[in-house]
Amino acid sequence: MIAERLQQALDRGINRIGELIILRDVADSAFALCHIDDKDRLDELEIHRGAGAARDLSTWAEDGHYRFTKGELSLKKGWMLLLTDLNELRQALDLFYPAALGVWIAQEDGTLEVQHLRDKLGRQTGMYKFAKGISDAGAQRLVREVCGPGNCCVKKILWQLDADTPLEDSEASRFDGTLGEPARSIPLLCREACNHFVAECRKASKAEFEAAGAAKG
Repeated sequence: MIAERLQQALDRGINRIGELIILRDVADSAFALCHIDDKDRLDELEIHRGAGAARDLSTWAEDGHYRFTKGELSLKKGWMLLLTDLNELRQALDLFYPAALGVWIAQEDGTLEVQHLRDKLGRQTGMYKFAKGISDAGAQRLVREVCGPGNCCVKKILWQLDADTPLEDSEASRFDGTLGEPARSIPLLCREACNHFVAECRKASKAEFEAAGAAKG
């Protein structure tokens, strides 16, 4: 089903997802992937073959640091991945952006379930259970400081603080999950706060608790 919907999207002219551009009929391959910024210098790119190569290409950033979330805006450049068929393309995209195609299709179909932040934090256990103590103001601030392209995340936020509390207007909350040409892009969608955001909530919650204690003397 996902491969079929991907083919339909390609037939409609969609050819971008995250920092990737999808090329057709390149060299001897049905599909190819490369960084959007490399689309005008294909002859200079290092060639890789097969969906499995996407794992290494997506793991390390240009400066060598580990990309701890696949939605990080740091995909390295200078390569082209050749793929023999649609199934290989789907597999490669799933390695670059895990579950992104399925989440996008669910949203298109109106079946996507979104988990708001308070529900996410309420499920935390162990050391992360303290994350739930973060104030609304603290959580809104973290969205501005952690999410969105200004903070190297390329995903569109779908969740709110809770069902009745939307995110405040900011670059992060307005971002649409595409990098140019939205009509030709599959947006990357954030249906629940990531583990990195939860960890930042824990730090902020602890800081708020300590500040309140200090204020009381």
